[in-house]
Amino acid sequence: MNSAFASWQFWALLSAAFAALTAIFAKVGVENVNSDFATLIRTAIILAVLGVIIAATRQFQPLGNISVKTWGFLTLSGLATGASWLCYFRALKLGNAAQVAPIDKLSVVLVAVFAVVFLGERLSGANWLGVVLIAAGAVLIGYKA
Repeated sequence: MNSAFASWQFWALLSAAFAALTAIFAKVGVENVNSDFATLIRTAIILAVLGVIIAATRQFQPLGNISVKTWGFLTLSGLATGASWLCYFRALKLGNAAQVAPIDKLSVVLVAVFAVVFLGERLSGANWLGVVLIAAGAVLIGYKA
């Protein structure tokens, strides 16, 4: 396998690019439809695409082999994702994509804080400076003068 495809940095950058496209496509997509219904359509499409990927790559796992702890945390993650998407689409319906998306990306700051508090991860001084700069940048971009 190519080393780029095995790199978390490659996949994280690809994720950022797709997230940016998500904001643009969603802003246009929610223009003439209820934001919650738009989220339902988006979710159905994601489920269908993932179903095809799992089937094509034969990655399906027996559901009984998944631990209760894993089920619990994946359920919580799914609920948080759903809530995030509902809020994001509502914000896009009401605001400009160029302002909504940066505020949404304050999640990066919250992930860093939550990872330290709940997961016991450690961040260096340079890491914390980056967190502060991301927060400041998101607020500055999201601010409508």
